[in-house]
Amino acid sequence: MLTLQMIRIMNKIWVQEGLDMRMVIFRCFSTGRGRGMVEMIPNAETLRKIQVEHGVTGSFKDRPLADWLQKHNPEEDEYEKAVENFIYSCAGCCVATYVLGICDRHNDNIMLKTTGHMFHIDFGRFLGHAQMFGNIKRDRAPFVFTSDMAYVINGGDKPSSRFHDFVDLCCQAYNLIRKHTHLFLNLLGLVRAEGPQNSSQRGTGGPFVPCPHRCPHPRQMLSCGIPELSDLEDLKYVYDALRPQDSDADATTYFTRLIESSLGSVATKLNFFIHNLAQMKFTGSDARPTLSFAPRTHTLKTSGRIRDVFLCRHERVFNPSKGYTYVVKVQRDNPGEVTFVQRTFEEFQELHNKLRLLFPSSLLPSFPSRFVIGRSRGEAVAERRKEELNGYIWHLIHAAPEVAECDLIYTFFHPLPRDEKAAGTNPTPKPADATWARSLGKVGGEVKLSISYKNNKLFIMVMHIRGLPPLQDGNDPDPYVKTYLLPDPQKTTKRKTKVARKTCNPTYNEMLVYDGIPRGDLEQRELRLSVLSEEGFWENILLGEVGIRLRDLDLAQEKMGCDSSVNGRNVSQDRE
Repeated sequence: MLTLQMIRIMNKIWVQEGLDMRMVIFRCFSTGRGRGMVEMIPNAETLRKIQVEHGVTGSFKDRPLADWLQKHNPEEDEYEKAVENFIYSCAGCCVATYVLGICDRHNDNIMLKTTGHMFHIDFGRFLGHAQMFGNIKRDRAPFVFTSDMAYVINGGDKPSSRFHDFVDLCCQAYNLIRKHTHLFLNLLGLVRAEGPQNSSQRGTGGPFVPCPHRCPHPRQMLSCGIPELSDLEDLKYVYDALRPQDSDADATTYFTRLIESSLGSVATKLNFFIHNLAQMKFTGSDARPTLSFAPRTHTLKTSGRIRDVFLCRHERVFNPSKGYTYVVKVQRDNPGEVTFVQRTFEEFQELHNKLRLLFPSSLLPSFPSRFVIGRSRGEAVAERRKEELNGYIWHLIHAAPEVAECDLIYTFFHPLPRDEKAAGTNPTPKPADATWARSLGKVGGEVKLSISYKNNKLFIMVMHIRGLPPLQDGNDPDPYVKTYLLPDPQKTTKRKTKVARKTCNPTYNEMLVYDGIPRGDLEQRELRLSVLSEEGFWENILLGEVGIRLRDLDLAQEKMGCDSSVNGRNVSQDRE
């Protein structure tokens, strides 16, 4: 109840600042020790149930969340709205759970609504009091942000510019809460559970100051019985998490590193997997397998007997990820009853894997291999797979009756809302990243900077780059940013960011600082920014560069969102 109140206050701060994080905050009312009432959130499911639709190892896969949202939002505009809700709410959850140190974060304590809103439940452990396996913390990452969440945000398995929006939202929300550090310290101090003996043993020093509105000091509070909120170290956790001594730029860099750390954490997915196994053992495995992309189960009786199935063609798709889908013609016993459905190779593979859970391999035809030489999404591979899948489904519907007439097969070939387009002509492909399409002439991508000047120091925050070209061999570059202040014949003003691996849309949020530069000298300088790809032992490849005359900028205040096109030797600048 206390944790939800803190999150509700955070949400009010965000809304008052014009930032709606789409948070789902349910009501909770305590009626006694260990007793109370919790509001039910409809049309929501735990991440565990969503992930295990792809098998017990679903927590290690990237597609489950995107496929589940696609299943419940079949229309393109519905899905894009759900992804938008996911981006905002996921960012809000990352900030809130980090600031409050909410632990015990497994995939049964995180839920997702069909509208894309993500939210957390079960706040039995907070302020960094994690469960332990011996001497090892169960919660190893700063907060829960996994690759399947990034897959929804990016619209695929490669970083996109929508990930920049997510990082910016997280950092903006974090900085807004940091402005109210003492509010949260005083509110949590009101419910501290410190006894008299602790007060006498500790000094009165530390980072906490009395509230200007005469709120009582934390040491003067009565016990509330919350063991995680029992001494000053618990309040210090929130102080350390909010880092009130940092500037907004430093805090932005700090939280960006937390996002990278959480995304790269293997421990979180391992924790999910262990929880999947524990829940399978606890609940048993009598439930019949279902298809992750089908909202309902269909049977021979409800759908009508299938007489023939044939893969007509393959089509290029861009949403929710790039690849190929197969248009399947399904003919039933009723005269003239023909339907068309669209299924991907991965969905055919899921059908086969779940059929294997019900039937021995001797009753099932062999499934085409998923491994191919060369690019797995190429046109030639899609055509070859079409022929192989045609042979597979022919043997499937002519298999033994218990196989050919099972609910899984009839559900698989039953039309979904997305299948209405299959009967018509090929739709014009629309990339999921259409809103970020580069305008003509910007052939080298764009870099987003924040530039400010204070106390003879020039601060350049390298934030994001979008739309970098791939290398000549077709692979994504390993980009980094290098800057100079020209003229610089001795090359003493070189500054560099870290290297981002295999991406055309990197995020940095790194501060490059030039110290001891008088304002008069600054107005004669030009900032030369280059983007290069690191090539190991070989010479690094120049991807593009841009020059910015500092006298053209108003450096009296920080300029956020300075988008400069990186066009080889072009020296242009677009400022918001």
